[in-house]
Amino acid sequence: MEPEVVSHRIAPVFDARSRVLVLGTMPSPASRARGFYYGHPQNRFWKVLGALFDEPEPLGTDTRKAFLLAHGIALWDVLASCEIVGASDASISRAVPNDLRLIADAARIEAVFTTGAKAASLYRRLCAGMLPDAAHVSLPSTSPANARMRLADLVAAYRPLKEAIMGPSGREKEK
Repeated sequence: MEPEVVSHRIAPVFDARSRVLVLGTMPSPASRARGFYYGHPQNRFWKVLGALFDEPEPLGTDTRKAFLLAHGIALWDVLASCEIVGASDASISRAVPNDLRLIADAARIEAVFTTGAKAASLYRRLCAGMLPDAAHVSLPSTSPANARMRLADLVAAYRPLKEAIMGPSGREKEK
């Protein structure tokens, strides 16, 4: 397959109460077709978040947006555009970052979580300076390509995301 130039067309999800920012690399072809993040039916992102917060898996775009905002989670991607073969993060070239200041100017982001090694690498190289006061944590990919991790392992690996949102009492911090 030949690489194609892909531009990000899905709006970020955030509001003034967002305290953590979760970043992938670039929406997959399945996500682009559905018009929302982590849209491949075998991607476990939404299952992980539901389990992490002891809630049912959020289904549908509106429910997913409401879930994120209710928990103080902003969601976007590191890249505004790139060349990529299919959904292969390893093939990404000519990467152009999103301007994360759009979110940082509207919300007090305390931590950035990247999903997958490529997102982490691109964030550190292209975007970390946009959010210099936010801690960065690299999380494993929830993609079906990361089949070696069971759902329970992913939920455990994502625990730092919940801990960044929750206060010492186990309740969500004031927003």
